[in-house]
Amino acid sequence: MSARFTGKTVLVTGAGSGIGRTVARAFAAEGASVVVSGRTAAPLDETVALIGKEGGTAVTITADVTRSPEVAHLVGRTVERFGGLDIAVNSAGVFRGGTPVADLAERDWHTLLDLNVTGVLLSLQAEIARMRDQPGGGAIVNISSNLGAHTRIPGAAGYIAAKAAVSALTRAAALDHIADGVRINAVSPGPVATAMSLRPGETDADRAARMTDESPLGRVSSTAEVAAAVLYLASPEAASVVGTDLVVDGGAAA
Repeated sequence: MSARFTGKTVLVTGAGSGIGRTVARAFAAEGASVVVSGRTAAPLDETVALIGKEGGTAVTITADVTRSPEVAHLVGRTVERFGGLDIAVNSAGVFRGGTPVADLAERDWHTLLDLNVTGVLLSLQAEIARMRDQPGGGAIVNISSNLGAHTRIPGAAGYIAAKAAVSALTRAAALDHIADGVRINAVSPGPVATAMSLRPGETDADRAARMTDESPLGRVSSTAEVAAAVLYLASPEAASVVGTDLVVDGGAAA
């Protein structure tokens, strides 16, 4: 185990599966104490169990990031448990796609904005409020997407609009709070080896075949590759990286 994050407390939202789970495990493997959060306890407990088997330290705290009192409680409990909050990764998000703008259901539009944008805003507010009042400041990484500020596809306008907002919000927040000692960046993955990148009825093998044509790299990214980008942005090696949006998509948005 590396010691790069030994003594640091890390909060990861959306940590019950996919990128969030891998990010939480990666921080724990490098010595951090990790709070894994999401709306449902069972998958979070699975993440904590995996970290424990790997020799790391993690706890579950459930929270709905679309509700500001729950987010404030999440940060407060994190500080109570570990004494501070050094790093936060806002990974909670949802995808809705498959319909053009004219047919986008209003409930899907609100879901996409509530979780992907408002959830990030409320998380940022609670995290920054803590970090700017502690001597060491902190680092925050938002999980955005290559869909949005970087590239577009048909049938995903709501998700594209939401993730473009995350990318813009990240840069604006970074400028607002770097003087407070809070360093904010984003990672924008393309298709990743999770269920979110599978089309309806598609298998992993089907997706692999499709990506040979759709991705310049010829494959989806692994969650570990995305996690590596997150850990870099949160690390001391990225101390002068502020307001960047690091695209990890195999060249799709190049």
